[in-house]
Amino acid sequence: MSEDSPTEAGAITIVIADDHAIVRSGLRMLLEAEEDLAVVAEAGDVPSALRYVRAHRPSVLILDLNMPGDPSLPAIETVRDSSPETKVVVLTMQNDPAFAREALRGGALGYVLKEAADSELVEAVRLAAQGRTYLHPELGARLAAEPPAPSGPPDDLTEREVEVLRLIALGHTNNEIAGQLYLSVRTVESHRAHIQQKLRLSTRAELVRYALDKGLIES
Repeated sequence: MSEDSPTEAGAITIVIADDHAIVRSGLRMLLEAEEDLAVVAEAGDVPSALRYVRAHRPSVLILDLNMPGDPSLPAIETVRDSSPETKVVVLTMQNDPAFAREALRGGALGYVLKEAADSELVEAVRLAAQGRTYLHPELGARLAAEPPAPSGPPDDLTEREVEVLRLIALGHTNNEIAGQLYLSVRTVESHRAHIQQKLRLSTRAELVRYALDKGLIES
């Protein structure tokens, strides 16, 4: 983790968050080869990234989804709330459209795959700084090809609660659900408590039966 001195006015300022120092070094070289881009800090985990965002109020946070410790996806909303002027560009190896949809729903303006960073990241950063969206073209095509989402979650459950319920019904533990959804175990426990309260169900067997009845899983 590192923090740099202030930069010239007018530059697009950037915080890089990735747990691999060699990746951060390569990204810094790529970005600072552009006259209008300036990296003001690097972070190796989510708490450090959030601290640097609050300290620098950068134009753009480049955020890796797969850092150890605190999950990255919830940090997107945290950045949006604590530093509204900072736009988030996700840089990840996750090429699953579900992750892209979740990141964009959380407030990210860019979603770039690491394999394409050399050719796409600079454009994504510039567009995000202007308040415009950049999505890796392959993922964009796959998202567009997906069938429309159902009209809404059942019984006043949020979409995230439906995801958690489905995984509970499939037999996953809280730790496993946290890993699959990039959430903390405490957040999963909170979602589980809200689900049980809303549905007035107390046992896993009851949750499984509910999920089957609603077509959330197959028997």
